[in-house]
Amino acid sequence: MTKYQIYFVRHGRTFYNKLHKMQGWSDSPLLPEGIEVAKTAANALKDVAFDHAYSSDTTRAMNTAKIIMNANKKDLHRHTIPEFREQFYGYFEGMFAAETWFIAGEKYGTPTYLGIAKKFGFDKTFDFLNQADPLNFAENAEQYWERIGRGFEKLDRIANDGDKILLVSHSTTIYSLAQRYHAPNLKITETPLNSSLTILDRDNGLNSVSTYNKVLK
Repeated sequence: MTKYQIYFVRHGRTFYNKLHKMQGWSDSPLLPEGIEVAKTAANALKDVAFDHAYSSDTTRAMNTAKIIMNANKKDLHRHTIPEFREQFYGYFEGMFAAETWFIAGEKYGTPTYLGIAKKFGFDKTFDFLNQADPLNFAENAEQYWERIGRGFEKLDRIANDGDKILLVSHSTTIYSLAQRYHAPNLKITETPLNSSLTILDRDNGLNSVSTYNKVLK
């Protein structure tokens, strides 16, 4: 019987974020402004007694986690957990986001990311992109959620009752968890900001997002 909290923090702003490009499993460096907003988050979280510190295995997430934990009162070793990477965009990695979602959704009459999610449901953003990928590399919803499930299983094996876990992750990853598991009174209307905080409570394998996209000051 284990109940613990995951403090999901989106990484700091990167070069690809500024260009509005699909980043996914690709990587680009944190911008100076991304480092600064990560430092702001670090200061806001410095007194949280984390029991474990994780990030995805992308450089942008690892560097953000390093900034946060260097300011924290707990001297924890940081680990990586690849299962909480961003969505894999396959053929569309590095392309401009507006162009990508036009290709994925135009034939369905919804040529935007949020338009697809609103009209067809969030999981169709994965499936439409997979269908549009000429190489069939982009993750579909089934593949994506299977990966995320493996990540939770890993955390379940290390977490003790009452633990607080830092996990630096990504926009779509955090947004997808909030869409699927948010508490009834919590409105999810936009993707999370860089270095914002989302808290997921995991109680004996059941998830509930109680805080979403909180700007840390």
